[in-house]
This record gives sequence, C-alpha cells and structure tokens, in this order.
Amino acid sequence: MNVWDVDPSGKTDEQVAEEGLAAMEHWMHELGLVMKLSDLGATEDMLEGIADGTIILSGGYQVLSRDEVMEILKESR
Repeated sequence: MNVWDVDPSGKTDEQVAEEGLAAMEHWMHELGLVMKLSDLGATEDMLEGIADGTIILSGGYQVLSRDEVMEILKESR
C-alpha cells in the first residue's frame, strides 16, 4: 500500500497484494527487466544444466531442493 499506492478500500488482503504485485510488475517492465527465462534465450533443454549450476544456500526463508529449483525454472519460462 505504501510503496505502490494501492488503495485498500473495499478490498481483501489478497486483492491488495495482487494489485501491488501488478504495479511492481508494470514498474519492472518499464525498467526493461527480464521477466522470463525465455527472454534470456534459455530453452527447455537448458533447465537441467541451470538447475545443476544453481548454488543452494542453507540460509534464508526456505532451503530449496534441486527439484524445487527445477519447478521454479519451469514456471519461469
């Protein structure tokens, strides 16, 4: 609400969050940031190698498994 000026009036928390995410995505597009792996030239057959080359750190909110990294990569195409 504070960062993206989302008006919460009459909206659920989920609706406020979705509107904020949409505003952030719009801003990222304005900056010319890459939003999908395919925009970088990555193809389906490259995903295994990208997953193998991903360094998985033990800190943070959740430690990801290689399978979880693969799922994220697949969803990021």
